Amino acid sequence: MILVLRREAEADILEAFRWYESKRPGLGHAFVDAVDDAFERVAEAPSSFPVAYRDLRRLVLRRFPYVVYFRVVEDNIQVFGVMHGRRDHRVMHRRSVLP
Repeated sequence: MILVLRREAEADILEAFRWYESKRPGLGHAFVDAVDDAFERVAEAPSSFPVAYRDLRRLVLRRFPYVVYFRVVEDNIQVFGVMHGRRDHRVMHRRSVLP
């Protein structure tokens, strides 16, 4: 399957990278590695992750308190966001209904 990052998801990752990197050099790179690992897990078995909202699924990162939100559409996996676990997840619900 092809993994497609929406623009908002890219912005989420960059924002978190910068925040972690400002706290400790190298930590931002560790965050990106954790996100990459999550993407690999999603690509291997997307239907193994729980549904968060309608057909939007979620995966909680192993090391960081972030959640990857994605949807399977035909042969693509669309990633809508990578959000901190304490943020209001209704934001993700709104993102998932936008074209």
